[in-house]
Amino acid sequence: MDLGLNGKVAVITGATQGVGRATALQLAHEGAKVAICARGQELLDRTVAEITAAGGVAIGVQADVSLAADVERFMQSAVDAWGGIDIVVSNAGSNAAGAFETVDDALWQADLELKLFASIRMCRYAVPHMRKRGGGRIVIVTSTAGKQPAPKSVPSSVSRAAALALTKALSKDLAADRILVNTICVGRIKAGQHERTAAKQGSTMDAFYAEMSKGIPLGRVGEAAEAANAIVFLASAAASYITGTSINVDGGSSGAL
Repeated sequence: MDLGLNGKVAVITGATQGVGRATALQLAHEGAKVAICARGQELLDRTVAEITAAGGVAIGVQADVSLAADVERFMQSAVDAWGGIDIVVSNAGSNAAGAFETVDDALWQADLELKLFASIRMCRYAVPHMRKRGGGRIVIVTSTAGKQPAPKSVPSSVSRAAALALTKALSKDLAADRILVNTICVGRIKAGQHERTAAKQGSTMDAFYAEMSKGIPLGRVGEAAEAANAIVFLASAAASYITGTSINVDGGSSGAL
């Protein structure tokens, strides 16, 4: 199936590991030009090299998307390189979670800047360029915790819930401009942060992921490419009548649709 992504310009945050990296690789494979950002230069360079070695087109920008100036600089880099923006994938995030009484204002603010305001600023910047091009796609990566918060899940679950509301609100505001806005709600997906946690615990990855798999109906932790598949679909021509919705990519673990 031709997904209609050849020549499209995509910007992807948190794109050097996990879901973001897999999304960048798949979009580039489908012919999109991808601008990626992350805070670490070494992984950024490695990911760009991997994309270009496979015949794709990519640029990398070192940026911290919790900072408004960095978001604007990153987005402008795609416009400067290729004349506009067609696809936004807001993926940067972290797993900041604890009991309510342990979370101070600084952690609340940092989490909202990273998971909510980064998406707001990216969309604010991209929308005028999308209008000029006759439409676009926005995919905000959230989590099932935004729909069904667990104990000791703040501030992350609250930031994710706010991003779900942003998705729905933007889908209403931007539908007339043919800008479609959706979210994928990820569950337990293999990621670099899990490798670091397993190393600290002195656990093997097989044992660590086996423990994480408990309670997942499909019996395993998801692959980053499986989440990327959903994102690329929502960014494509195949999803031309889908907006304002969420797709759970969680192996069936969430109790919420």
